[in-house]
Order: sequence, then structure tokens, then C-alpha cells
Amino acid sequence: MEDMQAVRAEGDDMERMRRMAAAVLGCALLAGCGASPVELPPAAEDRPVIAYVPLDDRPDNVERVVYLAESLGYELVMPEADDYRTRLRGQPLNSNGTQSGDRGDLYEWVLAQEAAGCDRYILSMDQLLSGGLVNSRSMAEHEDVVLSDGTRTTESQLLEDLLGTLAADGDDQVWLLDSVMRLAPTVGYDHWDLEGYNALRAYGMEARPVLEGEALTLEDIRADYPLSADGTVLEPSAFGLEEWEVTEYLSARTRKLELSDRMMEILQETEAGQFHVLIGIDDSSVEDSIQKNEIAYLRSLLREGDALLSGVDDLAFKAVARLYLEESGWNGGTAAVRYFGGMEDQPACAYDHQPLSTIMQEHLEFFSLTESENYLAAGLQILVLTQPADASLSEVYQRQLIEALQECRQQGLPVILIDAGNGLYGTAFHDKLTEEIELGWLLSYAGFLDMAIVTGTALSHGVARYAFLQKGERTEATEQAFAKTLADSVIKDFCYKNVVREDLLAFVRNDLGGDPDNFWQPEIDRAAVQERLETGMEASVQQVLANLETSNLIASLEPYEEMGWGTVDLDGYRFPWDRAFEIGMDIHLGPFTQPHAELFGIYYQ
Repeated sequence: MEDMQAVRAEGDDMERMRRMAAAVLGCALLAGCGASPVELPPAAEDRPVIAYVPLDDRPDNVERVVYLAESLGYELVMPEADDYRTRLRGQPLNSNGTQSGDRGDLYEWVLAQEAAGCDRYILSMDQLLSGGLVNSRSMAEHEDVVLSDGTRTTESQLLEDLLGTLAADGDDQVWLLDSVMRLAPTVGYDHWDLEGYNALRAYGMEARPVLEGEALTLEDIRADYPLSADGTVLEPSAFGLEEWEVTEYLSARTRKLELSDRMMEILQETEAGQFHVLIGIDDSSVEDSIQKNEIAYLRSLLREGDALLSGVDDLAFKAVARLYLEESGWNGGTAAVRYFGGMEDQPACAYDHQPLSTIMQEHLEFFSLTESENYLAAGLQILVLTQPADASLSEVYQRQLIEALQECRQQGLPVILIDAGNGLYGTAFHDKLTEEIELGWLLSYAGFLDMAIVTGTALSHGVARYAFLQKGERTEATEQAFAKTLADSVIKDFCYKNVVREDLLAFVRNDLGGDPDNFWQPEIDRAAVQERLETGMEASVQQVLANLETSNLIASLEPYEEMGWGTVDLDGYRFPWDRAFEIGMDIHLGPFTQPHAELFGIYYQ
């Protein structure tokens, strides 16, 4: 109770300070105070090129990967969007006549990049072999790949030819992104609806016999798919499923695991050190689920430098960051991790298979970071808001984190901020951050989308920026791209996730009688949904944009320097998959400025 009273009293004091600062700020703005522009070098004409085959066409796999790569001085090249696009049920098909990517076109595109002299690759194997992440969960049989001249090749042969071609060039650096199939397919794709998804996920979560040692083989894993932990058959009807649905599901799992196994087999045979395999665990659980033996088997195949980590939609972020760290001569660093909320020893959500602290530690190792208990001695600060262990102390947890952020700001300690609260703080935490913290000063932020990927997303962007500030050559292009990565993450989480999206969900269901997971099933007035999105975002983003536009960002660590953000404008709002789950948007930034001045903790131009 005393803690709560102290928090409220401090909050009242801060509110009085903000009102006083606002009055002074208004006078300063009326007096015409402004920060002069900062001139930065233009982008280098010969930027190193990364050839990238995305997991699919969602923003986390396209726009944000482009931003991250460009913030590190790379140029990212991709195939035509139609070749890696995913369409949900009932939506217009791609030019190849399917809902999924064109495997033949993508294979030939990679070969064309190699012929043109490219030597950096980040390749999604789910896209190249299955036409995207979603389709990889639905392909129950191996299917030949058709090339542009009509030639047909098996998936195994395509793998062998592709990896063999890249292995022939010893200068190539190739990141192969793969995934452990999640517990259930995608709602709105194929024949699956939400009820079917929940039923199949329950079936997949059921514990299977745990295989170890010589028993951990493809054949034994496949044989144990239909069995419970005691070896008896799991009846599909007990989960509300038809026999054919389970057969199709298990066949898709088998195909996916066989392709991953074949990829690792080819890499072992080639002994090519320029390949790096990064496997993500998708939609999991803490139980001994159907994934457990698959994870153990794939882990047994990893070579030195390969990794298997929680999260799939952040795989490209991790690959870009690691590529940069290795090419820039990164020797690792120290990081101080502080949790607020008391739930770091539990999974951040129901879709994680490990505690949050374990996932954090694995990612720190992946990025060669050593955790320091003395946060003042660490070069990098990682602050994490977990779910509240005691809901009555939610205000206390938020206040403690914000005070830690303010201390880091005062001391110039760069911060990666992670909101792993899984929505349990509502909009309150975002509101406090917007009112009291310079959002544009952060190295990175993550909280949007599934909790399973927030750690990898935040660390990929934050560690990459931290290393770039030590090793990189800053240009107008790198700084604009960095600012876009941060703005994109903050705006979507603060403004869309808990505010505009909630309104859209109700609007689509209640006013239009539609399905927020697919605007085409049944067809609804999509123009009305688009208008609702644009109107909602216009109202929701104003305070966050004002914060960013008067923020300073870290421009150098040694010596420590800052520069000011310029204007931030948004347009091009869109639903990439015609569903409400995520949005895309275009971000336009004005020139950076000299550091903004400070009045009572508020920055202005």
C-alpha cells in the first residue's frame, strides 16, 4: 500500500511538472525556437548487396528487414513480390495460379543473383521449398517444382542443386532460414477456421513419447506422431477432428521435417563453411508436445555456427544482424538485463516453449553478449517489462521501469526496451512512455505481434545498432533507415495494436458481419475497413509522432553524441493479407537536426 501511495504522489508531482513545462514550451515555440538541420553524407554508391528471399510478404518479413539492412549500410534486393506473396482463402490468386509463392521462379532468381556476382544471401527455405510459411503447414506431400522452361525437379534435387551452386563460390555467405512447424495451421488458409485451429492445436499440444539417443530418428518421430505419452493412439474424435484432418496434418509435419533433414544432410556432405542455418520454433508450448522430438532431432543436426531459437517472424532480423556483426569484426560485448514485473521465469505467453529469461539468454549467446550483473559497467542496457506477478502492483512495475529508463537516459546508457507484458497493462504503459520518455532515443523497441518474437526482434535491431555506432559509417540513408525501424515498431505497438485494431475487430464483426482474420470470407466492404483504419490511425498517432519529432537519437557512442529527429509523416496504410492482425504503412522522415533542447524533461525543436 505504501508503494502504491508513493507512486501516486510521485505521479501527481510529475503531472504538475509537465503542466509547467508545457507552459514554458508553448512560449518557446511561439518565440520561434527551432533546431537547425544536420548534414550527413549520402549513401555509398557501392553498398554491399544482400539477396533476400523472404518468408512471406508481411511487413516483418519485408519492409522492416529492408529498414534494418539499410540502417547497417547494406542494399537488400528481393524477387518480385508476386513470387513470395501469400493469399488467404477466397482472395485473388498469385500469377502462378496458387495462394502461395512460386518456388521455380524463386530458385531461378537466386541462381541469377549468383551469376551476377552476389555473395551475400538470406534465404527462407519455407518459401523456396513450400511457397511460404503458411503453405509449408499445409503441403501434405512432396511436390515437384516446375521451372520456367517446363522442366520439373524434385524438392530434394532443387535443394541439392541450389546449395551446390552456392557452395562452389567460397566467397559466398549464406544464411538459410528454416522453422519447426507450429502446432496448428493458419486460420483462413486452406480449409481451417478458428474452431479447427483450436482443435488441431490441442491435438498437437498433447504429450508424445520422448525419444532420446539412438531412438531419436526420423522414422521413430514419425511413428510416434499419432501416440500419446503412454504409447496409446490419440483418437482424432476426442479432439473434435476427422481422421483425414489428422492424417493430412501429420503428413505435412513429416514432409517439413524430411526437407529440413535433407538440407542438413547436404550441408554436412559439402562441408562448406559459408553456410549458416538458423531455425526458428513457431507457435509452441511448454508441454512435451508433438514438437519436442522434432526440436531435439534438429538440434542434434546443427553444426558449429548454426542455431535453433524461439521465434520465426524474426529470423531475417537475426540473420541480417549476425551478418553485419561478423562482417564488421564484432567481438561481442556486455549487456545488463533487468526485468520488471516478476514473471521472467515463466513463458511470456501461451505460445512460448521456454521461460522468458531462458529465451533471453539463448539470444544473448547468439549475439555474443555476456550478461553483467553490474548494469553501470555494461555497455548495453536491456529493460524488459514482463507480465505482472501481482496485478495490484502493475503501476509499481511500470514506474520502476520508467525510472530505470530515465536513469539510463541521464547517464547516456543505450537501451533496448522490450514490452513482454502480453497486453496485460493495456494502453497505460504506452501512455506513460509517451508522456515521460524520449521514445526516439531508444536503440530498439519491441512489443507488437506475438510474444515469442519480441526478444529476437528487439535484440536484432538493438545489438545491430549498438555495433553500428561503434563500427559503421553513418550516412543519411543509414540514419533514416534506423529511425524508420524504431518508428515502425513503436507506432504499430502503441497506436495500432491496443487502440485502432481493437476498434477494427469490433467494426468488422459487429457492423460489417465479417471475419477480421480474412476480409474476403465472407466478402465485406473493404473500402469501409480501409477508411476506418486511416481515420483511427490519424487520431491515434498524434502524441507518439509529437514525441518522436522532439526526440534526440544516439549518433555516436565514443565520443557520445546525439542529433534530433525531424518530422515524421505517415501514409500508405494497408492490410497486407486483408486481415486486421497486422498493417503496413509508409514512413516519411524530414532531415535530422541539431539536438533538441530540453525544458523540464520535455524536448522541443
